[in-house]
Amino acid sequence: MSAEKAELVALTLKPGEEDRLNHGHQWVFSNELAAVPKTAAPGSLALLSSSRGKALGVGFYNPNSLIAWRLLAREPRPIDEDFFKERLERALDRRKRWLGDARSFRLCFGESDGLPGLVIDKYEDCLVLEVLSAGIERRLDEVCSALTALLKPAAIHASNGHPARTLEGLPLESRTLAGTLPDKVVIDEDGLKFVVALGSGQKTGFYFDQRDNRRAAAALAKGRNVLDLYCYSGAFAMHAARAGALRVVAVDSSGPALEAARESAALNGLSDKILFEEGDADGILAEFSTARRQLMPDMVLVDPPSLVPSRKHLNKALKAYVRLNSNAMRVLSGGGIVVSSTCSHHVSRETFVAMLRESAGKAQKSVRLIELRGAAKDHPVLLTMPETEYLHCAVLEVS
Repeated sequence: MSAEKAELVALTLKPGEEDRLNHGHQWVFSNELAAVPKTAAPGSLALLSSSRGKALGVGFYNPNSLIAWRLLAREPRPIDEDFFKERLERALDRRKRWLGDARSFRLCFGESDGLPGLVIDKYEDCLVLEVLSAGIERRLDEVCSALTALLKPAAIHASNGHPARTLEGLPLESRTLAGTLPDKVVIDEDGLKFVVALGSGQKTGFYFDQRDNRRAAAALAKGRNVLDLYCYSGAFAMHAARAGALRVVAVDSSGPALEAARESAALNGLSDKILFEEGDADGILAEFSTARRQLMPDMVLVDPPSLVPSRKHLNKALKAYVRLNSNAMRVLSGGGIVVSSTCSHHVSRETFVAMLRESAGKAQKSVRLIELRGAAKDHPVLLTMPETEYLHCAVLEVS
């Protein structure tokens, strides 16, 4: 055991602050600690005790973050390469049970897999990481060694552009940690091929979290004209086109994302069924609502990027969600379908449904909730941590 691991920082909770942790949550906030040792380096290992001296677990400590402590283990143990290999092996076993022989998926989902602040997406033989905690950042060598022993990847890359890193005092960066990262990789999802640009674009390159929702939307797309807003790499659009949509108009503001989407459509023989447009979702919806477009949609897919970077932005974001969804409902006639998503953990499921209810009222439409969905199985929700449930998806019928 290294000197750091042998000499744990000692942390003590204020009286009455241990209930949430005892009920399964994995974070302690800085204002819940009786004392905050400022001399400890961000990402140090710390033993947390209750105000009565009961040991509560070992975790990462960051004196500069609102999330001051992140649980690793309830009982003291070495946090070394063997620890990371054990946790990652368990995470991989879960994906094999849930996803069968899939080769591209989310391998690790942070706290839900017992590795706080570590997200790993597997693209064929390449791994792309998002590191969101100082503790993981300090142990990237051990993480990479564990991943190499477990999977022997061709490349391990860190795509660290998430704004949460700044809250941990970490720089925004993109760098290859091991191997040689290809510019692009082609992955398979349900028999469709997608071109993914690794090390650039949004998140780690592809939205695995919407996998099951794409299937649900595709099941309703046959015989419909589909408008796909915020299409990014075109995954929803291609699932709908293959399922028998008459025509798909797929819109995004990112030229590079649309270039990859067109390349993927060509690979799948779907170029003649999908029109990719670079533009603003609100503007495109306005064109349909004012009948400046001849081919009106029977189905609208609404999947914007997160509009809520922090809780203080929630009210403003909800107004934007209401405007977007009410306009989507407004362009549809009887029997039309809206598949609407939000991807911020600041928007609870109840808040999401309330937003859709307000949208229906503003659109003056009769709207039925057909199905309420979440993230794919490789993004498991930890029931005791609401923060791990961030994606909500509703299938709505408009009349």
